[in-house]
Parts: sequence; C-alpha cells; structure tokens
Amino acid sequence: MRSCEGTGKNIEQAVQNALLELKAAREDVDIKILNEGGFLKKAKVLVSISEDAIDKYEKREKLKETLAKEESDEDFAETFVKQKIASVEKSEKKKESKVKIIADDEYVKPEKAEVTPKTDKTERKLTAEEFVNGVLKALALQATIETEEDERFAYYRVHGENLNDLIGHHGDCMMSLSYLMSLVCKNENRKRIVLDIEDYRKKREESLIALAKRIASKVVKSGRYYKFEPMDASERKIIHTALQEDDRVTTLSKGEEPHRYLIVFPKEYDSRD
Repeated sequence: MRSCEGTGKNIEQAVQNALLELKAAREDVDIKILNEGGFLKKAKVLVSISEDAIDKYEKREKLKETLAKEESDEDFAETFVKQKIASVEKSEKKKESKVKIIADDEYVKPEKAEVTPKTDKTERKLTAEEFVNGVLKALALQATIETEEDERFAYYRVHGENLNDLIGHHGDCMMSLSYLMSLVCKNENRKRIVLDIEDYRKKREESLIALAKRIASKVVKSGRYYKFEPMDASERKIIHTALQEDDRVTTLSKGEEPHRYLIVFPKEYDSRD
C-alpha cells in the first residue's frame, strides 16, 4: 500500500489515522489535504509514501510475504508433529499396565525430606559493565567498554567488531538494551545510564539535529504541531537543545518511559485548533 486516505475530527487526527493504516513514519510521507473539515464535517487527507522512501517500504512488504510463507510452512510442520505425538500417546495408553494394590503391611511410609531453611540474602544489583559483558558473552562478541559521565548521564561506550546487530535498525536494539540497563543496573552517582555502541549516538545526534531543523521549518509553515516517535531521554535532549534557540517553535515531552515522546509546536500555537 503506497497511499491511504485518512479521516478525523481535524487534519492532524486524519493524518495520524492514515499513518497508522500505512504503518509509516511521518517523515517518510507526503500529505495532501482533501477536506479541512468543519461543523459536522470530518477532515480528510491523502497520505502517500514519498518517492525517496518508497524502496524501504517495498522491501518491508516483500519481507512480510517471505515471513508469512515461512510461518505457513512452520504451522504445517507443527501440525504434523502434534498428530504423530497424539498417535504415539494413544498407542501407549493401550499398553498401560494394571495398578498394583499394596497391602497395609507392605506399605512403607516415605521419609520426610529435610527442608533447608532459606537464608536472607540482600539482592545485589548488576553494574553496567557486568550487564554489557554478559550480553557480549551471550552473543559471543568481543568488544571494549569505555565510560564517561556528564552532569546528568553516565555513558557506557562499546567498541568492537560485528556489532551492527547489537545496534539494530535505527538503533532500536541498542535503545532497548540501554533502557533495560537503566532498570537493572545502578550508578553510584544516581545518574541515568546510557548505552552507546560504535559511537552510534554521535552519528544519530547529527541526523537528529538536521531532522529537528527540518521539522521546525515544517511546523512553522503548516502552523501545526509535529509528534516524534518515542525516544529515550538522551535523544529527546538533543532535539530540545537543537531547537531551544529557535524562537519560532517550542518543544514538549509527554508520555511515560519507554514510550515518552517529543512534540514541536509553533510558538503561537492555538490549543483550540
């Protein structure tokens, strides 16, 4: 699906409904307003995948078709195995021997097993280094870990070979690991723990700053706010910082971790719109 019509009580809601139907990111689409809506009328838009992003979504559709075929083959195999197991179990039931009755004088009461009392142990939290080393060991990867701290964050930077899968698409795997680290690990100075792999965050920072400036111009031109996908705290800080000197727009974070996201508003945004 390359395009989709969306409706809603206003244009923004219509766009969001169309994006959900397309399963596309906002920066990858072109939006055409078909009906601005009004009293008792719904807004209507046409959202289409941009030409520069179409290849990505075509590859995604082909991957879905491949996975669907593989899943179908797996279902067939699973059904076949279940039938074989059921057949064997039915055969075994027929061979089931009679229950042997034991006389009272033959019965020996089993001895009670000794219960070892549990000892109270204080649960120790993992250090961030232990967490990262555990992940690397489980995946049989070799890497080094460097640490750095600023006033708010404690960074753990990982460098090595063949770490692309650990970063994931758009850093999604790395972000998930970073969030998990912040939950299970403890920093002595109570700072937020952040994982960085192969300086991905620096490269990501440059692209986020460029994206923030493009979105700011887009928001000013359209007069409507823009909602980013959920990001971790360090990435939201990059966008906040990139736009704090732009007197045309203002930024706001909303939601709960790990689904907290950022919104860019025109400076003179009318909440009744």
